[in-house]
Amino acid sequence: MKPIDKYQKTLTASYLGFITQAIAANYAPLLFLTFHKTFGISLGKIALISTVFFFTQLLVDVICAQFVDRIGYRAGAVLSEITAGVGLIGLAVLPSILPDPFVGIMISVVIYAIGSGLIEVLVSPIVEACPFEHKEKVMSLLHSFYCWGSVGVILLSTIFFAVFGVDQWRLLSIVWALVPLYNIYNFATCPLEPLVKEGKGMSIGQLFKTPMFLLGIILMVCAGASELSMAQWASAFVESALGLSKTVGDLAGPCLFAIAMGISRVIFGKYGDRMDLTKYMLSSGELCLVCYLLAAVSRSPIMGLLGCILCGFSVGIMWPGTISIMSKRLPLGGTAMFALLAMAGDLGGSAGPAIVGFVSQNHGDDLKAGMFVGCLFPIVLIISVLFIKAKNKSK
Repeated sequence: MKPIDKYQKTLTASYLGFITQAIAANYAPLLFLTFHKTFGISLGKIALISTVFFFTQLLVDVICAQFVDRIGYRAGAVLSEITAGVGLIGLAVLPSILPDPFVGIMISVVIYAIGSGLIEVLVSPIVEACPFEHKEKVMSLLHSFYCWGSVGVILLSTIFFAVFGVDQWRLLSIVWALVPLYNIYNFATCPLEPLVKEGKGMSIGQLFKTPMFLLGIILMVCAGASELSMAQWASAFVESALGLSKTVGDLAGPCLFAIAMGISRVIFGKYGDRMDLTKYMLSSGELCLVCYLLAAVSRSPIMGLLGCILCGFSVGIMWPGTISIMSKRLPLGGTAMFALLAMAGDLGGSAGPAIVGFVSQNHGDDLKAGMFVGCLFPIVLIISVLFIKAKNKSK
């Protein structure tokens, strides 16, 4: 066996880690109406589920920047799978046994959001530390598993509900929990390498004094905002373009977006050694801008749908590409760098859709107006990538 072959188990654990994150992020939203009908929870309260999930994940990002090096990658990764599995099982059990079902749901969401946040922070540096060639390719392919996990959760859950009935959602929660619970063994036994030597990593203060890192933060905010602002409105475009029901639109929109995003990451994962990453990101940013403009100004619903799908493709490289660029330019960034980059991505993913929604509301619920303002996200990303290209040439 080649020395590098032993790290395939590390890759497998990391792939399943991102699939776990996809389960945590996408399963509960499929049950929002079920929670409303089964437990009589108001839609206003149900809307808090996603808010609490992303806020918890953001909080974990911040905490990890300070403390994850103290507990180590292995302990953190194992803890991520334990909390994700326990949270999903809690979702099946707690709402039915606690006096207030909503409290049971929220406790479960917080627990598996902790796992999701740890996965987001730890998996990328775990893979980055492995001695793989062409790490940009490996990183892009790694992040594609979140996309395929999202598609799998949506499609397989829909099939399960069609066959066994949506009232069996508790059973499916436990089935999905088996993925992280199985992956505990993988992370507990796979080979792990330190990202930087102990005591050699940059501090948070040093990172924020580094112009390149600040560019990385801006890139990640724009990546998260560009991705989530469109993704959260994907179902609306599908309904508008194809005249499908809201239920079908809610499923088909996110699926089409995630498939396109996954394809983009797989393409770079396969051919990335033949491509210039900054040029690929620049082209992706330009395509993303075109997609937002299509959504904002096109009168054709088909063109709006095309813009939605292509936007998924355009944003695919942004998150893993930024991580790869920062890893190469700041090799001593350490875990703090990965955690803060994840925090910036989550911040953009939270703020972007909120900005689009706020602008739309203040223009008579005109989503096109919100999407037009959303053009700012890829524009700033393009400018940031141009700055990085200029710095590369000046070296």
